[in-house]
Amino acid sequence: MDEETFQVHVRPETSVTAVRTMPDTEPANGLFIYAPGAGSNINDPFGSYLSQRLVQAGFAFVRFQFPYMEAGKRRPDQTSLLEETWKQVIETVKIADAKVIIGGRSMCGRIASHVAAQGAAVDAVALFAYPLHPPGNPTKSRDSHLPQIETPALFCSGTRDTFATPEELSAAASTVSLATVHPLEGADHGFAVLKSSGRTNEDVWSEATGFLLSWLETEVLDRGDAAHLR
Repeated sequence: MDEETFQVHVRPETSVTAVRTMPDTEPANGLFIYAPGAGSNINDPFGSYLSQRLVQAGFAFVRFQFPYMEAGKRRPDQTSLLEETWKQVIETVKIADAKVIIGGRSMCGRIASHVAAQGAAVDAVALFAYPLHPPGNPTKSRDSHLPQIETPALFCSGTRDTFATPEELSAAASTVSLATVHPLEGADHGFAVLKSSGRTNEDVWSEATGFLLSWLETEVLDRGDAAHLR
């Protein structure tokens, strides 16, 4: 497992940190590019966990943070800069002949869905804790772009997520031609679970990652290429 930290140039005056982890076997099964939630950074615990599991399964994995987090700010950048950052990262880290899967948590996954809908050269998008609307305000739905996504799309959210009920998320996902929805029972927007559930946060991470790998095998990769995923 080979890991390197590097900079991706977004604009002449703007760059962001990225970490690329390569599997021991070549060629890689594919390339997964991940961005954390709005309040997190490149050391996002779920992203680190996801990286370990996918690299073990033979994927190259790149995680990055946005300019506002690079600068130590709390307020996210304008949507146009977030989208531009995603596009520059994809262009910088793509691997010849490898399928590209993009995704992330919450807002950063939502921006991944924007660039997928805009026709970015990606093969699939995986959206964890998709923020369909602000908590308690379902009238402000962030789904108008979803029907333009033409690649397979995975929506994986907790059943206690206040940014989208399971029913709301399923309805939004139904507008995507190749959508799959996987509910994480008892998890909230941060994938935390109640002690009474008998599960831990890492149990939720494991379930989400296990389903992701299964989805990649059946919906994204050729079965011959994916026969050894675990």
